[in-house]
Amino acid sequence: MWTRRGLMAGGALLMARPLWAAPGLRLMMVRRKGCVYCAAWDREIGPVYARHPSGRMAPVFMVDVEGPYPDGLALDRRPWLSPSFILLRGGTEVARFEGYPGKDRFFDVLDAMLDEARALG
Repeated sequence: MWTRRGLMAGGALLMARPLWAAPGLRLMMVRRKGCVYCAAWDREIGPVYARHPSGRMAPVFMVDVEGPYPDGLALDRRPWLSPSFILLRGGTEVARFEGYPGKDRFFDVLDAMLDEARALG
């Protein structure tokens, strides 16, 4: 469940947005229980993702393919393949890659997604 905390600033009540909806980029990994490719990502990429420069540019969060999905996402279409990697800016999809390209190509694919997000502004 996503929670919101009210903050008082200058007399106005501001609602904090969920982390996935922050103005920067976030990577949503859509996974399925028992997915062998998700397990491979967990072993091969998961331990180094947050330390990699591209991982720092787009922190990852996980969602099950069956949901629930965070409220307010604006996706091009509902994911059905796991894993799917959806790059979000403020909760809006800017790039997607379906499947796991393997440990030798994952960050190249992520870099291409980040380039696409930069090109969109």
